[in-house]
Amino acid sequence: MPAELPTQTPPEQTASADSGEQPTTAAGSGVGAAGEAVSSPRGTLQGRWRVLSRLPIIMMLASLLLGLGIVQLTFQIGNSIYRSATWQNETRETKARVAGLQKDVKILQDAESSASDPAYLEQLARCQGFVGRNEAVIISPNAPTNPGESCAPVRLP
Repeated sequence: MPAELPTQTPPEQTASADSGEQPTTAAGSGVGAAGEAVSSPRGTLQGRWRVLSRLPIIMMLASLLLGLGIVQLTFQIGNSIYRSATWQNETRETKARVAGLQKDVKILQDAESSASDPAYLEQLARCQGFVGRNEAVIISPNAPTNPGESCAPVRLP
């Protein structure tokens, strides 16, 4: 049969209120409810000293861990800010490249659609100096050396 564990009883006052002494409890005097001695590691002077002597070491370890946590958190925040700035710059550059490529695609689509247009082909031929079958060539002495705007070159990507 297992031994019965002592139950905790409410503290009893050992001095009467008439005597003028300070009341003490059974738990505070180191004596249990049944009259046997109670040994508590915190109750003795050595036990209290051990707890207090470990406190600075525990506080130092807690401070060290807290400091490491702060350093890690600071690094993570800095890294997140750096990544955010880098991604914003790369996104801006990519959007500029996409806009340029879309412009190039539009130019190529216009050139492709104009390549089969007879009016456009006739204009390109005139810019290069060609004339039609039924046309006579007349050269003016005051003619400009550069062709006009209708012969502006089209930039192809």
